[in-house]
Amino acid sequence: MARKTLRWLLTLALLMGALGTATAGAATAAEPDIKERLLSIPGMSLIEEKPYPGYRFFVLNYTQPVDHRYPSKGTFQQRLTVLHKDVSRPAVFYTSGYSVSTTPSRREPTQIVDGNQISMEYRFFTPSRPQPADWTKLDIWQAASDQHRIFKALNKVYDKNWISTGGSKGGMTATYYERFYPRDMAGVVAYVAPNDVVNDEDAAYDRFFAEVGTKECRDRLNAVQREALVRREPLTKRYAAYAAEHGYTFDTVGSLDKAYEAVVLDYVWGFWQYSLLSDCDTIPADAAQAGDEAIWNSIDTITGFASYTDQGLEPYTPYYYQAGTQLGAATIQFPHIERKLIRYGYLPPRHFVPRDIPMRFQSWAMRDVDTWVRHNARHMLFVNGENDPWSAEPFRVGKGAQDSYVFTAPGANHGARVAGLVDTERTLATDRIQDWAGVATEADGAKPLAAFDAKLDRAEREQQLRP
Repeated sequence: MARKTLRWLLTLALLMGALGTATAGAATAAEPDIKERLLSIPGMSLIEEKPYPGYRFFVLNYTQPVDHRYPSKGTFQQRLTVLHKDVSRPAVFYTSGYSVSTTPSRREPTQIVDGNQISMEYRFFTPSRPQPADWTKLDIWQAASDQHRIFKALNKVYDKNWISTGGSKGGMTATYYERFYPRDMAGVVAYVAPNDVVNDEDAAYDRFFAEVGTKECRDRLNAVQREALVRREPLTKRYAAYAAEHGYTFDTVGSLDKAYEAVVLDYVWGFWQYSLLSDCDTIPADAAQAGDEAIWNSIDTITGFASYTDQGLEPYTPYYYQAGTQLGAATIQFPHIERKLIRYGYLPPRHFVPRDIPMRFQSWAMRDVDTWVRHNARHMLFVNGENDPWSAEPFRVGKGAQDSYVFTAPGANHGARVAGLVDTERTLATDRIQDWAGVATEADGAKPLAAFDAKLDRAEREQQLRP
């Protein structure tokens, strides 16, 4: 009996040992944690991880060359975020073209494909700025090369299809990335992306402002804008007090008076960029009879009197630098305002960049991109807003393009989305995005695969006249 018991105990011990070995082997063979996989990428480091239901969200730094042509000549830390869903899902590569938000958020294509999202901070926006800053290394090719290196690094983790996207300057960025690295992405969704091919030809914008919305709304806006210049003396006194209260200065633009006029001349553009036709009721109906307070408040609400202070301009120096060296900038006319009321006119980007930063415009840069898109676009979708000023000069696709589209959302402003397209275009756009991402099935019915999340899918808004 004792011998049988001993044999039983020995057998049990052997089974437990075998089970322990198998369990340890399974643990060893298990996939590494997503954080471990991300941080195993050479040059990748963790800033922080933030929780969000159904996802993991990481704020990261990635070591990039200052000059991709000469990688040995210095590096900088570029900030990015990863909204991780599952490595089996497609990836959406997003950039606003400016700084990156460190709060979890999801762009429309990410919701449409129920994917992961990688968001990149554009080079030279702080803190992703080389020190010292060699501004000649801020151009569209260097920025596209940043995206290419991030894609190559993260594609080892997220090996399904990738879609690039962005709105406004981010839509421009996604387009430039595709032009220089057309084999990286399975598709591109560019929202409200301006295409200023010939910088000195801006008649399209003047036609836009002569026709947008209704005459009643245009008349209201034009009258308030003009009245703000008629009342320049009392309102600039108020501006001086406002600047003193907040510690604002005007060294970059040159003077308080010049900044005041720049803010006022942005007013009509700013309204259509961020507001809807239904918002016209918020504009003073009789500007000539309105008090100074009403004129000031309307201008400040739509344009913002802090915009052209040194403090308002400084975070956006990289944008104005690019606008004045490659991207181009609109110059519009004001036929409803007498010439004697306008002292400086619509100022070019050089006025918004510190003078110690040299600038030289490259007229060929946008011509090259425009020509490439027209003849070589493949799996590209451009979504514009009918009432968005920046959509007055859009990208177009020509006969050489393949499976590419340009759609306009009726009545939409600078926040135009696929969801705002007419039914047939919305269905087609959704279908193509899902197909490019490799997730389309007949059962999907060309609808977003992830449910709307009010916090995660909130719209981003830049409260200034930048794209």
